[in-house]
Amino acid sequence: MNKIRIGTRNSPLALWQAQEVESKLQNLGFQTEIVPIISSGDKNLDQPLYALGITGVFTKDLDIALLNKEIDIAVHSLKDVPTQLPNNIQISAVLERDFSEDVLVRNNDAQPLDLNVLKIATSSLRRRAFWLKEFPETKFTDIRGNVQTRLKKLDNGIANATIFSLAGIKRMNLDINYEQIPFLLQAPSQGVVAIASLSDNDKLNESLKTISHKDTEICVTIEREFLKTLEGGCTAPIGAKAELVGNQIRFLGRLCSLDGKNCIETDEIFDWNDSENFGEKIALEVLKNGGKELMEEIRKSI
Repeated sequence: MNKIRIGTRNSPLALWQAQEVESKLQNLGFQTEIVPIISSGDKNLDQPLYALGITGVFTKDLDIALLNKEIDIAVHSLKDVPTQLPNNIQISAVLERDFSEDVLVRNNDAQPLDLNVLKIATSSLRRRAFWLKEFPETKFTDIRGNVQTRLKKLDNGIANATIFSLAGIKRMNLDINYEQIPFLLQAPSQGVVAIASLSDNDKLNESLKTISHKDTEICVTIEREFLKTLEGGCTAPIGAKAELVGNQIRFLGRLCSLDGKNCIETDEIFDWNDSENFGEKIALEVLKNGGKELMEEIRKSI
C-alpha cells in the first residue's frame, strides 16, 4: 500500500484524533494522507441527535467513503460508533483510553450557583437522565456543535452550564475551568479513538493490530457488548465503565428511565478471560431485573 488515506470528520477534535492515528502509522513506516469528510451530524446542528432518527449519525458518511474505497481507514470517537456495523466494516484498532469521564463547565454568571439550580445545556439522553436522578427539578435545553461552538453558546446565555467529555477538553488543550461530576457514569467506550477499516483488507488490518491498545480493547468490548445487548438499536440512557486491573475487571453499568426516576445499576468485579462475553452476560441480568420493561418504556417515549 503506497499511502493510507485516513478519513475523519472535519471538526478540530476529530482532526486531532486523526493526526494521532497518522503519527502511529507513520512510525510504522507508512505514508499517510488525512481526508476530512463532513458528516450528517455536523451538517444538522438544529436537532438533538436522538431526534434525527439515524443510527451512527457521525459515522455514516465515513462508512460510505470507506465502502466506496475513497479512504482506507476511518477514525472515530468510539462512543459515536453504532454497535452494529455495516457489512464488511470492522473496528480494527483502538488507541489507549486517556480520559473517559464527563465534566461540567459553567458560564461566568453561574459560578456561585448550586448544582441543583443550574439550567443545563445538553442533547444527551444519558446525561439528562443521570443528572435528573440526582436533581429531578433540573431544566434542560438542547445544544449541538463542536466544543468551541458550545462554549460560545454557553457564554451567550443558552444555559448556566454544559457537559463535556473530559477527553475533548484535554486533547484540545483548552484553558477552561471544569468540575468533576462522578454521578454521571460515562457513555460506553467514551474517551477512546477507534480505527475502522474494511474487513477484507487483511494486510492493512494486520498492521492496524500492532497499534491497538490491548487493555483498552478488552474494556471497550465489554462496554459495547453491554450496550448492544441492552439497547437493541434504540438510543437510551445507558452508562458503562470497565476497568482492567491485573486480570480482574471492575464493571459499572447503569440503565435509567428518561426522567431519571427508575434506574437499574450493576457494580461487579470478575476475572477476565477471552472466551466469555461478559458485557452480554451482565446486560442480560439487567434486562431480567426490570431492564426489559424499562427499555420498552424508553422506546415508546423517544
